Amino acid sequence: MLKIIIPTIMLFPLTWHSNHRTLWINTTTHSLTISLISFHLLHQPNNNLHFSTTFSSDTLSTPLVMLTTWLLPLMIMASQHHLHKESLTRKKTYISMLISLQLTLIMMFSASELILFYILFETTLIPTLIIITRWGNQTERLNAGLYFLFYTLLGSLPLLVVLIHMQNSLGSLNFNILSLYTQNTTTCSWSDDLMWMACMMAFLVKMPLYGTHLWLPKAHVEAPIAGSMVLAAVLLKMGGYGMMRMTSLLNPLTYDMAYPFLTLSLWGMIMTSSICLRQTDLKSLVAYSSVSHMALVITAILIQTPWSFMGATTLMIAHGLTSSMLFCLANSNYERIHNRTMILARGLQTILPLMAIWWLLASLTNLALPPSINLIGELLILISTFSWSNLSILLTGLNTLITALYSLHMFISTQRGNLAHHISNIKPSFTRENTLMSMHIFPLLSLSLNPKIILGPTF
Repeated sequence: MLKIIIPTIMLFPLTWHSNHRTLWINTTTHSLTISLISFHLLHQPNNNLHFSTTFSSDTLSTPLVMLTTWLLPLMIMASQHHLHKESLTRKKTYISMLISLQLTLIMMFSASELILFYILFETTLIPTLIIITRWGNQTERLNAGLYFLFYTLLGSLPLLVVLIHMQNSLGSLNFNILSLYTQNTTTCSWSDDLMWMACMMAFLVKMPLYGTHLWLPKAHVEAPIAGSMVLAAVLLKMGGYGMMRMTSLLNPLTYDMAYPFLTLSLWGMIMTSSICLRQTDLKSLVAYSSVSHMALVITAILIQTPWSFMGATTLMIAHGLTSSMLFCLANSNYERIHNRTMILARGLQTILPLMAIWWLLASLTNLALPPSINLIGELLILISTFSWSNLSILLTGLNTLITALYSLHMFISTQRGNLAHHISNIKPSFTRENTLMSMHIFPLLSLSLNPKIILGPTF
């Protein structure tokens, strides 16, 4: 893992020693090189754990580390227009925040000690909060930052208490040692039930579970483009990753404790999809669609079968790329029209035909059109949910239908129809933007050809 962590640290001096002409090209090319270096993690001998007492990678963490490294150059490319009026120092500070966020995320996904995982899990709050509150577009950004901070902190403090208790009673918090310790040691007493709740709530709030999701649309809508991209693509996946790590340690308890959360996420999936149908704000629509997709992932993880785990890991990666692309497209509209309301951005297909192709591809992958990787993830989850309970097909099937409805509604309302009267002088799509969209869609298409590399540890 040091092959990725040390070059990421070296991005800090590179950023601060670049002048105003070479700043964007230097940071983009070097971060892209780091993402290409991370591809060597795929070639693990027999998919064994790269064991270390501090940082290690396995088939669960490797796809998420690769997604994190791939996202940094995309965030830098997407932010150039947003920062073009800023001073050089503020541009460098902004890029440094993105680099520090990537560094903590890579270390968090590869941490093999639970307490180190928790510290890094909480550390990601700081750069994300600074990005939202300092570089957000709207006046509500401080309120959004407070929601984000307190929801996450209140959800994760009980986890810290449980980890300290486990350290005192077991003597170690290493994932591999704990998996040997905790087999058949948990009972069905109320104290163990509380321990399960404390462990899971931190990740369920981060996912987020319906009911604790109010921070997400606020944070997405107020964040700058890079903040929205990293929130949708990686920060939501931290909850799924943590749940998959912890449920294997708390295994007998999960079968009994999961029922209320399973029903809440299945119901919340329908509710948030329905909310998407009546959204007028483009970024808010994409944010609520993220809650709906993450509810599927929560359901899959709590069912605890090999197929559901494969579906959860696949959908996490597929959704990360798709939602990040949708936020980039919404931002490209906002930079031209200076408004996120969908009805004011209609008919853009006639002016920006190439951008309309990216909109179509992103909308189709969002509704899981065959043969996209999103479909593979959703099919695995739907099949495992149906085998858990036959009645769940009513909810999951309805959710699939509503997802198709709001994805097509989003595409038609922004691209089709007569051009709005206030859009008279609009810039064409730039090469930078087309490159950005293609760097989102090509990994999705290539993963559709070879999905086994992201199917996770149960494949």
